[in-house]
Amino acid sequence: MLRRQARLRREYLYKKGKEIKLQSIETKKNRLKTSLMANQPIPMDLRSEALSLQSKLHWQDEGPELSAAFGSDGNVGTSHEDDEYRWAGVEDPKVMITTSRDPSSKLKQFVKELRLIIPNSQRMNRGNYEMKQLVDACRANEITDFVIVHEHRGNPVGLIISHLPYGPTAYFNITDVVMRHEIPEIGTMSEQYPHLIFHNFKTPLGCRVMNVLKYLYPVPKEDSKRIITFANHDDYISFRHHVYKKTDGKHIEMNEVGPRFQLKLYEIKLGTIDIADAADTEWALRPYMNTGVKRRFLSPDDGWVLEEDQI
Repeated sequence: MLRRQARLRREYLYKKGKEIKLQSIETKKNRLKTSLMANQPIPMDLRSEALSLQSKLHWQDEGPELSAAFGSDGNVGTSHEDDEYRWAGVEDPKVMITTSRDPSSKLKQFVKELRLIIPNSQRMNRGNYEMKQLVDACRANEITDFVIVHEHRGNPVGLIISHLPYGPTAYFNITDVVMRHEIPEIGTMSEQYPHLIFHNFKTPLGCRVMNVLKYLYPVPKEDSKRIITFANHDDYISFRHHVYKKTDGKHIEMNEVGPRFQLKLYEIKLGTIDIADAADTEWALRPYMNTGVKRRFLSPDDGWVLEEDQI
């Protein structure tokens, strides 16, 4: 079993590295083609290899490898080999939630509420298990996502979402946690699969974070009266949970059922949490990003520039 997992991991990394190289070359060719078509100066970083890239443009043909690397719409990052969520929607996700060792009563309560807001999720006591043992057990039971919640002095401060079997692993800070019993006039908790609302996730990094959060949830039914909202503002993701009902025809009455909190992304690893030290860093929050007007997404070709908000 261990040899098979190691072999599958090597095959996955090889295919991923091959597609990253193709994406980098195609991005440069498209930038050169745009400059030539618009009769503009060639970008400085492409001038040393402009002749070789231009010679390849004459033989441009979207074969199976290029189609896999760019997808049918030509956008970077839509590869079926590089997309860890390619089976999302085919089967409902199975989520396992646990905590750090020796959790406080408040953290246990928060994890119970987290289990209620994520359908098909299970809560597991951490005990003295090592991280590798937990991840291996999740893989053996076909768990799709492994969620860990950390605390500081009884307050939840960290959330880790690791997608199985290959990753990615996203690290979030948690702030402004409000439990269900702290919200006045709270409504009842529904067990329906929720509809999801994502606001202001427009950049490549925002789409990446949206996929990490979105595929924790199964596909809802049309008549579901439950709504979960992730709203991004200044790189802080606000979580809200509501149920609604129609009154007087077209009017809708919404009730918040909690909990509510804010997330802030600070790292994405290209691997599972048990190999986080050896996995490549896809994106990490740097000190200059808090004050810079323009932020740059960390990609292999470093070709995406994000204006204003980072996510």
